[in-house]
Amino acid sequence: MTGPEPQKGEDKSVGTLVNELAGLVIAYVKQETVVPIKALGRFVAFGVAGAFLLAIGGGMLTLTAVRVVQSETGAHLRGNLTWVPYAGGILVAAAGAGWAASRITKVKK
Repeated sequence: MTGPEPQKGEDKSVGTLVNELAGLVIAYVKQETVVPIKALGRFVAFGVAGAFLLAIGGGMLTLTAVRVVQSETGAHLRGNLTWVPYAGGILVAAAGAGWAASRITKVKK
């Protein structure tokens, strides 16, 4: 605080005006930068957490597809055909990635 406010008709000193201007500028900068950055940080944190969980789920789904093909085909995919379940897992992962990419759209306002 700079002291008592001058009465109407009384001029403020240059020091008081500079202090008030500095206070206004600092408050404006905080309002327009710090607060939105904090909100953006929360948004990014939830996005990163969601992406991490989706990646874990997608990996588990891919491994599930590989294991299902391995267990359900029995002796048919042995020897030179052991790569087939892994190709199936890659197809499942590619289908999931394709579906996710198709959901990315521009928001119309």
